[in-house]
Order: sequence, then structure tokens, then C-alpha cells
Amino acid sequence: MARRDAAPVHPPKHQHAEARKGVWLAGVHAVTMALENPNRTFLRILATADAARSHEKVLKARSPVGVEIVAKTEIERQLPAGSVHQGLAAFVDFLPPIHLDELIETAQSRADAVIVVLDQVTDPHNVGAILRSAAAFGALGVVVPDRHAPEETTALAKSASGALERMPLVRVTNLARALDDLKAGGFWICGLAADAPQTLAQAKLSGKIALAFGAEGEGLRRLTRETCDMMVRLPMTDEMESLNVSNAAAIALYEFVRLR
Repeated sequence: MARRDAAPVHPPKHQHAEARKGVWLAGVHAVTMALENPNRTFLRILATADAARSHEKVLKARSPVGVEIVAKTEIERQLPAGSVHQGLAAFVDFLPPIHLDELIETAQSRADAVIVVLDQVTDPHNVGAILRSAAAFGALGVVVPDRHAPEETTALAKSASGALERMPLVRVTNLARALDDLKAGGFWICGLAADAPQTLAQAKLSGKIALAFGAEGEGLRRLTRETCDMMVRLPMTDEMESLNVSNAAAIALYEFVRLR
């Protein structure tokens, strides 16, 4: 597949407008990975006595605030119902916004790069799982629309299992415009759909690729599909109509890395 020539790109620096106070991170992976992130500001850390002992070394070495030893019920009182915390939780400021032009600039020095684009995927567990897969398979970032994507929440961070701290999550005000910006930056836009005429392997993708996934059931919106350079599908039997979007993203990312 021929490479798209990169052109100068100066997209607007989108910023989330809603002012919020912070988010609770729950569980060992979410908290300890956040402690390794220099861009994360900690406000409180809560731990049971057992968890504090088990993770004493990392908490002492990296914690920028004092660790509050509390009962398990106090941690549960602070967190959304049903949160799995393993005796450790932290209240942190939201990560500073990352802008699309930063990803495009990073890609300029690379022969191959992949960015994941999510078109109105609203389940925080799916987005968190996709962040984890994107980190595992070396994506540059995950791009989501500002209005139709989950906020940075406890559930999203837990599902990401620490990947929220390592994988840029870029919010854009207009997804179609963002895809055009990616094209101007040298990316080919590849949409995933069950009715696509060729499989991901048959497309023989190379160079800089943005893989676009739609919401379960509805798939990619019409304007998003029209903006894509090509549509591909995952090879599946007739036993199932579709995959969960996070599973589809993991398989597609693996296949892209394997083909490279």
C-alpha cells in the first residue's frame, strides 16, 4: 500500500470544557501505575493496613502525599458502588489534555504508526480495555469524540489496568475533522465493519494507519465511513454477527502488528 505524503497540519487544540474536581482510582494497578506517571497529581491515597504493608515499598518511594490507613468500608464509601479496590484507592486530578497534533507530530519520525479512533463508543469498560490493548500493541494513542465518549472515571481507569497513565486518550470536538487532520498528517484511515469487502490481512496495510471502530450494533456513523480511505473486516464465521468492540480492537491491533 502506498504511503500518504505528510502535509503540514495545524489542527485546533481541542480542550474539554467541563470543569471537574478529580477522579478516584481503585485497585493496585490503577494506583501504582498512576504513581509512575509524572503528569498525574495526587490529592489523597487511601489504603487498608494490609494493602499498605503489601505495597509499602512503592507507596513510600513514590507517594507525593501521605497514605491514609483506613478501613475497607471507608474506601468503599468513597468509590462508586461495586468498585474492586483491593484495599487501595487514590483521589487524583484529571490528566492534562493531550492534543491530536501532538500524536501527529510524534508519528512524523516513524515509518509505521497506528492510532485507534473510536466513533461514539460510550461504555467505559470497553474504552478502558481498548486503552489497555492499544498500549500492549504499541499504538500512539486513542482518539474519541468529546461528547459521545466516557469521561475519565473510576470504571474506565480500572478497566484500563494502568494503561490510562501510559496511553494518550485524545478528545476532539469534531471526529470527521480530526480524521481529515490525520490524513493531512500522513495517515490512512481504515474503518472496521462486518460488511467490508476485504479482511484486514487482505488490505496489506503499511505506513501510518488510523483504525476506526464504531459503537456496537450501530457501527461507524455514515460521515465517519465516508471519511475513511478503506473499509476492512475481521474474518469471522457465520456463528456470530459481531464481536465486542474491545475484542475487535485487540484482534485488529494484533493483526496490524503481526503484518508489520
